[in-house]
Amino acid sequence: MSRKQGGTPDITDVAKAAGVSASTVSRAFNHPELLKPATRKKIDRAVQRLGYIRNRAAQVMHGRRSGTVGLVVPTIDNAIFAEVIQSFSQRLDAHGFTMLIVSHGFDLDREYAMTRKLLEHRVDGLVLIGLEHSEATYQLIARQGVASMALWNYRDGAELPCIGVDNDEAGRMAVGHLLDLGHRDIGLIFPDPTGNDRARGRMVGAEAALRETGIEVPENWRLEAPYSISEAKRGALRLLGQARRPTAVLCGNDIIAQGALYAAKHLGLGVPEDLSVMGIGDFKGSSEIEPSLSTIRIPAKRIGTLAADHIAAAVTGENDGSVARKCRLRVMARQSTGPVGDAG
Repeated sequence: MSRKQGGTPDITDVAKAAGVSASTVSRAFNHPELLKPATRKKIDRAVQRLGYIRNRAAQVMHGRRSGTVGLVVPTIDNAIFAEVIQSFSQRLDAHGFTMLIVSHGFDLDREYAMTRKLLEHRVDGLVLIGLEHSEATYQLIARQGVASMALWNYRDGAELPCIGVDNDEAGRMAVGHLLDLGHRDIGLIFPDPTGNDRARGRMVGAEAALRETGIEVPENWRLEAPYSISEAKRGALRLLGQARRPTAVLCGNDIIAQGALYAAKHLGLGVPEDLSVMGIGDFKGSSEIEPSLSTIRIPAKRIGTLAADHIAAAVTGENDGSVARKCRLRVMARQSTGPVGDAG
């Protein structure tokens, strides 16, 4: 049907404006690599001039792929997942897919609802953060048969294909760095582990490493803080304001660690002279703050890129959808940690 006066343009209008057939326009969207660059450029100019938008819903109704992949994240409110989301989105785009993103605020019931919404939009693939999800979510994914995977976390025998890191190992490595510096009085500030296997894995690993060294952390040196610099600062002020304080604080992520750094500054404590602060994540900016933050680097960009490659190939049938890939963690020793002998 041709474009009517004042109506929205259709594929026939684009073809006429570009001087090509409607099938060539369709090919430009679905298989651009089959067209000459000059032809693609003519079609692109016509599309921009007319303001043409493809009707993806109609394509899905006719059994064609939607060209979308859904990403379900706990939060988009801070830097925790920013790098992995960015790299995942960029790589998906290179594969010809568009990312649809939803967040659930660390609420697994809400995660189920958000996953349903993405599936109602007929996404071609589904990617979730972490490996802890409600049974309802797992059953929904299994029944729909859509290409699915988890990123950020790795675990042998996981229910979903996964690409990520071992968070137990991250906690152990963080403790190991502080132990190597001679610290034995170590405080812990972690997020609520409920519905958050990343935080729980790191905490379990850290506590195990401390116990194996014969270190028991006093209950009043164990604090819980949300993913908020201001809330983490308030928690760290309570910890560091005690008559007997630790010589080092291990934080469950770099957001909490930044709050601990601000608390130390507020109390007039030198870092690392009076207190060492250790994070986990190595988020963007962690190396630039003053003092620069010692942390465990999670290779967010690499995880995002590998996950996009995998889910795109699973959707197009280039792989069978199965993957279990563990990415390497690194200790990033910076200015916020120092030998215990330097502590007051």
